[in-house]
Amino acid sequence: MKLSTLTTANHAPLPPSDSDAGCGGSQDQSVESTRQTSDLVRALCHALRQEGICYCHWKSNDAIARSASGENDLDLLVSRSHMNRFTEILARLGFKPARAPLDKQMPGVLDYFGYDPGVQRWIHVHAHYQLIVGHDLSKNLRLPIEKAYLASATDGELFRVPAPEFEFIVFVIRMALKHLMWDVILGGEGALKPAERRELAYLQSRVDRQQVDTLLMAHLPAITPSLFERCLQALQPDSPLWQRIQVGMRLQRALAANTRRPWPVDVGIKAWRRISLAIGRRLLHKKPRYRLESGGALIALVGGDGAGKSTAVDALYDWLSPYFDVRRVHMGKPRWSWPTIVLRSILKIGNLLRLYPAETTMRETLTQRSLISPGYPWLLRELCRARDRYMTYLQARNFAASGGLVLFDRFPHPRIESMDGPMTARFVQQLAESGGAWGLLVPTPNSRLVQRLIAREEQYYRQISDPDLLVVIRVDPTIAVQRKVTEDANLVHERSTEIWSVDWEEEGVFVLDGSKSKEEVLSELKAILWSEL
Repeated sequence: MKLSTLTTANHAPLPPSDSDAGCGGSQDQSVESTRQTSDLVRALCHALRQEGICYCHWKSNDAIARSASGENDLDLLVSRSHMNRFTEILARLGFKPARAPLDKQMPGVLDYFGYDPGVQRWIHVHAHYQLIVGHDLSKNLRLPIEKAYLASATDGELFRVPAPEFEFIVFVIRMALKHLMWDVILGGEGALKPAERRELAYLQSRVDRQQVDTLLMAHLPAITPSLFERCLQALQPDSPLWQRIQVGMRLQRALAANTRRPWPVDVGIKAWRRISLAIGRRLLHKKPRYRLESGGALIALVGGDGAGKSTAVDALYDWLSPYFDVRRVHMGKPRWSWPTIVLRSILKIGNLLRLYPAETTMRETLTQRSLISPGYPWLLRELCRARDRYMTYLQARNFAASGGLVLFDRFPHPRIESMDGPMTARFVQQLAESGGAWGLLVPTPNSRLVQRLIAREEQYYRQISDPDLLVVIRVDPTIAVQRKVTEDANLVHERSTEIWSVDWEEEGVFVLDGSKSKEEVLSELKAILWSEL
């Protein structure tokens, strides 16, 4: 039994430090005091500065306070020569590498996630080792100006930022590729969004236009100052449609040598991704998510009634699902397979004909009387339930093997006998001990059919391997009964007592005190999951 927690140091405002050679000087840069700066972001910036990493927060610096608080992703351009040291810092601070969905994958761009419990946000780092820009669906252009871009960067209060002239040049090119291409205009994306208009105004107010022209001629000679000016004019709301398309085509020709793929191919890729994403989101209700580079995982939460495991599973899903490919699986109520539907339908007919009572608990079944014993129907239902749990587990395991995260509620465990495990052998044994031979077709321990049903059920459960991470939420049985006032008190007490009394001293098992507040338990759960994944 063990418990891991994640802590994030609370750093004071960062002192200025000597810049790495070739990475520029320093300038004033204030972070809005109305937003709470993430301790994890502050720790990252402090470590990057202390170790002389050549980097900068390369775009959206008009909203730098949102990046500092973790509301926005951190788009960091990093010198390729410092890549190893940069990733070591991220790992030291608890960041984990993740693989982006296919439509968001770009060469030279890696994704890392960390979690800051102080601001209760994910900190998403886009590590750019190359400046890859373009439409969100393709990112087809590389601007080979990374070294000069980084050399222009200066230290701010928190982040290093590029010279405003460089940021302005790249922003105009990005917006032109995003809004001035003919296929984009036909798709209704020809106008800047409000946030993009604000960023353009912010940058225009900070740049020296003569310096902009000088940088263009020195680093992007294919884009003449006159073409750049035409791009800027075409981005204005009152720009004629024909002018926007014409400027977009001229920019395409000027940058053809820097594209990752030919423009016609890029148009086709954007069209295909628009269609596939629309189908996935609107028809299949699926949205592409990130997957951890360390692989997927089966995460099981085990606990008695009233321990709060279902609430915890839902909360963890809400926490992980905005970014990661995650599923909730309730093993106590598996989805019925077709064989189960057919067999249960047949058993339902017998129930409607009053040949035996309706389905109920094992304890109640042992006391029922009817024309035909309810024993065999009960055994058949349990066999179907075992098979459905196994099939549900197989689907979850395949999903995890592909990189997804699975959150199990009521996972079958060999140490737990009162719920979600093999039941037929116990049922037959208790039936024999009670001496209750009632009705026709009473199951007996020496029956060959009964032995085959027992063996088959146990085989299904044996094939359900231990999860990658098992968290046991224990709560005192008395507290569990007080929480579950709408359920049978004896049953709640029995199940909670079993969880409470089991010795969970085992490698890879984490035990939490379910009597704590929901917030405390969830905080510990998040720390455990993120440290172990």
